[in-house]
Amino acid sequence: MQIEEQRRRLRDQVLTARDGLTPAQRRQKSAAIHVALAALAARKPMRRAGVVMVYLHFRSEVETLPALAAHLPAGCRLAVPLTRVKEKRLEVFQLTDPDRQLRPGYCGIPEPDPAFSQPQDPTEIDLVLLPGSVFDHQGGRLGYGGGYYDRFLADHAPQAIRIGLAFDLQVVPQLPLLPHDQRLHHLVTESGVVL
Repeated sequence: MQIEEQRRRLRDQVLTARDGLTPAQRRQKSAAIHVALAALAARKPMRRAGVVMVYLHFRSEVETLPALAAHLPAGCRLAVPLTRVKEKRLEVFQLTDPDRQLRPGYCGIPEPDPAFSQPQDPTEIDLVLLPGSVFDHQGGRLGYGGGYYDRFLADHAPQAIRIGLAFDLQVVPQLPLLPHDQRLHHLVTESGVVL
């Protein structure tokens, strides 16, 4: 089987299982992930992160807001991505007032409205919380197939610490990775810090 076909099948299987979680299960597991993330974030150098970029959860992903805002360090800026589909890239904006700044964007995913949001320089991002479809124990991550985060990290924020947030059912022993796939520094699930 070709590597692309392996990756597609893995994505399909894992996302089907993730979509099978009830909203209550997702909330409970997401809360446990945030407890583990807070413990990880208390370690150096993450404790000193000045800018944290976080995805805004969609459908069955690990929930991010408002749980994340509750344990950001004082003075830390929160940044969120805006997907530019035609250009196949992410732009990043500061998030200070979610009720005012966010609107449905690409595929209905909440995104910052540039009219109400300040751009964030990607070179200042210290930490990125990443979504994904499948993860492994070596820091491997499969996104959803568009390569948006891989390109963004490689080209604009290579300095950022990368933390994947996932449910246990999204973690496999080893992924079939390609050269462009960007690896994680840490992976956090409801069971704790996996990597």
